[in-house]
Amino acid sequence: MAIIKEADFRKEIKSNPASGYLFFGEEDYLKAFAMQTAKAALCADESLAVFNELRIEGLDFSPQKLQEALMPLPMMQDRKLITVRGLSFTSMRGDEVDAICEVLATLSEYDYNTVIFNVPDGGFDPGYLPKRPSQTYTKLSEFLTPVEFERCTTAKLTSWVQKHFAHNGITASPDFCRTMTEYCGHSMYVLASEIDKLSFYLLYHQRTEPTVQDMHTACIPATEYDAFAFANAVMEGKSDTALAILADYKRRRMDPIIVLGEVNRVICEMASVAALSRQGLAAYEIAGVLKLHEFRVGLYQKSLRASRPNRIERTLQACRDADASAKQTYLLGNSYASLERLICVL
Repeated sequence: MAIIKEADFRKEIKSNPASGYLFFGEEDYLKAFAMQTAKAALCADESLAVFNELRIEGLDFSPQKLQEALMPLPMMQDRKLITVRGLSFTSMRGDEVDAICEVLATLSEYDYNTVIFNVPDGGFDPGYLPKRPSQTYTKLSEFLTPVEFERCTTAKLTSWVQKHFAHNGITASPDFCRTMTEYCGHSMYVLASEIDKLSFYLLYHQRTEPTVQDMHTACIPATEYDAFAFANAVMEGKSDTALAILADYKRRRMDPIIVLGEVNRVICEMASVAALSRQGLAAYEIAGVLKLHEFRVGLYQKSLRASRPNRIERTLQACRDADASAKQTYLLGNSYASLERLICVL
């Protein structure tokens, strides 16, 4: 199926909802907003939501549970909404994805359902769209309409920040809003929190127009990292940097299981690059074998050259131990401890 954007989804869900959608991309804030739109369109009656809005969390997900959720008829309305949240496809085997697709293939038999897989940032690799989609994307898009949530451009984000301020009763100029995105970063979750904080600060002081000095007083500057930066810090033994990145992940409320899955993926890719490099393959050849961008292969090789001998093997073992520990402690809400131990043991 062809990819649609978030704005197209919001129109479609109100008029002609499909049987299934796959939310993926960087901007989790917009995914949450789209989920609210879907609920308002399909489950407007709160008194019946317990029958018509079914949620399956990633940790508790199984194809069987999805099949069981599909079967009941909606209660006193035309459609039922089923959401699957927090599932990471990057750590799944091919046969696990196939098992999900077997269930999705029955959607036409239960045409009163709309299923939404809401995958967090980092939990899904679409490949190089549109020419080289990943196998997982190809399989899932046969049954689900892909909806991509790209990180907003600075121009769109500036407009959104201004509207958010206006909703709080604050008048902020476009120049100030643009400056705020540069200072606080481009994460809409973080920006929403910082906008509210600054708004309350101003209203407490009986003012409605913010200044840059107000922003520096009330807001936290952005420190945005990705999985490669974290894995690279671990590989090079830079524990202070790795712990700072981990603190940023906590502040951004990133799921530790997803973080660890992404780190494991990066470390495994590094190990593959290391093995092929030892065989004498050039960067472009490694990129072809592993289906990675040549630039990423170059970054991995640079990181490997800066690390100590046998570091990649030790890191792989530590990641495996951390993965097992994190999954055991997830329900206790202490999975970040496994990531902290991963940093400290290396």
